[in-house]
Amino acid sequence: MPSNFARTGVLLVVLTGIFVAMGALVGGKEGMVVAFVLALGTNAFAYWNSDTVVLKMFKAQEVTPTEAPQLHQLVQALSARAELPMPRVYVVNSPQPNAFATGRNPTRSAVAVSTGLLDTLSTQELAGVVAHELGHVRNRDTLTMTVAATIAGAISMFANLLQFGYLFGTRRNNGKFGWIGVLAAVLIAPFAAMLVQMAISRSREYEADRIGATVCGNPLWLASALERIHAIARNTPYPEAEMAPAAAHLFIVNPLTGRGIDNLFTTHPNIENRIAELHKLAQEWQQAGANAPRPLDIAENRPTSIWDRNRETPDSTRGSGPWG
Repeated sequence: MPSNFARTGVLLVVLTGIFVAMGALVGGKEGMVVAFVLALGTNAFAYWNSDTVVLKMFKAQEVTPTEAPQLHQLVQALSARAELPMPRVYVVNSPQPNAFATGRNPTRSAVAVSTGLLDTLSTQELAGVVAHELGHVRNRDTLTMTVAATIAGAISMFANLLQFGYLFGTRRNNGKFGWIGVLAAVLIAPFAAMLVQMAISRSREYEADRIGATVCGNPLWLASALERIHAIARNTPYPEAEMAPAAAHLFIVNPLTGRGIDNLFTTHPNIENRIAELHKLAQEWQQAGANAPRPLDIAENRPTSIWDRNRETPDSTRGSGPWG
């Protein structure tokens, strides 16, 4: 835990530095001071409210045990195995199968799954996905990843405002570097912020996969889920995610439809590499025999919710869950 807080602190310092550098390039010392004050305010806001911002950003709707009884039961069972408090459960109304977790600590955590995920996966595969997200919660990755998404998004927004103001002449730059400073702030700073958030997310996915496999008790459940999600997600647009690419690293699989490879410029490790690691773990457990974790005892049927009941009605009378 201490090392995770240290990494979060380093992340805040780096992103604050990027913010201040942008201000200095555009407005000299005055711009640097203003940017520093804005960065401090953004850091404080991100720490206390980033989870709420992310949930609203992706239009996540909290569901009750009455609306999604089997989903709640599954999350509760996995949380108990992970020795975590029961998180809030959210559903995102999107055909793209995906999931993410957020919250600054385990007692304020939330797990969100898409309707596409509930439609696509078996109960065992869904258990693997939820267990992966709980792995992020247990490692307190959710604080770092959510703060990164919020601040990196703010930096990108600042760069867009600078670009808009420069192009339309709303106050010429009076900083030391003139239009070169504006250009550097617009192009370099968002790219630097992107590299920071990518660096802190990639290794965490492998660790969350390992913890998720241990929590659900079968690495192949998560491996199968990842393969199925990846095949569909890359061809299923997610408009909210495309509008907020700085938050792409929050999801279990990259929600953006652009192609990527396993290098420093992707938010997630290569999916084939993650699946291979899970299969390797399954083989190790098979050799361990009785000493290996036992699979969670769950029913085969897929978790149902209010959306399933709506889909059983004719199109002319079909509702849309809590969205009305």
